[in-house]
Amino acid sequence: MSRIGRMPVEIPAGVQVEVKGWNVRVKGPKGELQHSFSQTIGIVMENSQLVITRNSDEPAERALHGTTRAVLANMVHGVSKGFEVVLEVEGVGYRVEMEGKNLALYVGYSHPVKVEPPAGISFETDAKTRQIKIMGFDKELVGQTAADIRNVRPPEPYHGKGLRYLGERIRRKAGKAGKGAK
Repeated sequence: MSRIGRMPVEIPAGVQVEVKGWNVRVKGPKGELQHSFSQTIGIVMENSQLVITRNSDEPAERALHGTTRAVLANMVHGVSKGFEVVLEVEGVGYRVEMEGKNLALYVGYSHPVKVEPPAGISFETDAKTRQIKIMGFDKELVGQTAADIRNVRPPEPYHGKGLRYLGERIRRKAGKAGKGAK
């Protein structure tokens, strides 16, 4: 039995879960998510908990058991508390600004790069710490939006300039050695 898969998912107060066969809908104060799961995995609601079961020990079903539980736990966490990813801006003259709800990135191009948030995503910037916060209730969408923004100017290994995740370590390379003594 999967160690992750056999743990039930606790449903906090204020979150409603509706299980119809293999379709699960989770609604909470932050938003509403819906997902269809594999038909080989059983999802049952018991005493304000979601219990995930599997029919056999086939490798494909074993792989889906823990994954299904993790996705359901992320859905419940997202609609109750939400998710957040922080990006850091590193480089001389690099900065970010909010233009309404859109994000304007000034990262070394001849023009600012404008990023419009997808539905369910919001941005926050802090000029003092040079950080961008991407917030939302769908973990997958928050992560993909952060990756798309980071892809505008990924960190480069020689000077370390660019957009990076908070706490991300960039492996630095040595530049040219220059002319040595003969």
